[in-house]
Amino acid sequence: MFTPQGPTLRELAVQALSSVERGYDLLAPKFDHTPFRTPDAVLDPVARALDGLGPFRTGLDLCCGTGAGIRVLRRAGVERVVGVDFSAGMLDVARRAEPRASYVRGDALALPFGPAFDLVVSFGAFGHFLPRQYGPLFARVRQVLCPGGRFAFPLPAPARPASPGYWAMLGFDAAMRVRNAVWRPPFVMYYRPFRLGDVRRELTRAGFDVALRALPELGTRADGAPRCALVVATARRPVTSQ
Repeated sequence: MFTPQGPTLRELAVQALSSVERGYDLLAPKFDHTPFRTPDAVLDPVARALDGLGPFRTGLDLCCGTGAGIRVLRRAGVERVVGVDFSAGMLDVARRAEPRASYVRGDALALPFGPAFDLVVSFGAFGHFLPRQYGPLFARVRQVLCPGGRFAFPLPAPARPASPGYWAMLGFDAAMRVRNAVWRPPFVMYYRPFRLGDVRRELTRAGFDVALRALPELGTRADGAPRCALVVATARRPVTSQ
């Protein structure tokens, strides 16, 4: 399905009826041949937008999957790169593609690091978190960043009601809710709830100053607004007494 090298319909069905972790372990060898991998058309503009925000000595690809974000960190000039994911299968693929990076199997909500990173990026992972988890997730990212460090990720503008994209995402989320109501273990993958207003609020609460950088290469909407922007959240430096 998708491409001759991609997963079959049966393999996708088995994945969808598994846990998130097991599903990605199964999909990992063929993941880069599916539309689920963040495309270079998104990765390249993000890399360009990060240019000039550094220098970055250490970087973390959060929920790195097969390592698409690792290449973005390299292009941003990061010297020491780490990828973290809870799927051993995805990490195996990432390790073969970029053996110079370090890889850690772990939960994004319980990252096993102190304040060690100048830059954290993430691509295509936030649908696997429920809205109530955004605050704890961002707080944990804040804790692994050095003061003044950056947390960056692309965020598409919401699809307009009645557009094909709107109905496609609505249908996908509805199908996932039905699946999780009748089948265990659940497979959390909901993309519509991850919206700028909620994201900005939770990032601010977690100790970030939030800015947006347009990604003009990804086009503009009819009203002139960008179709996708890069969220750049900067970890606030602690206030020191005089």
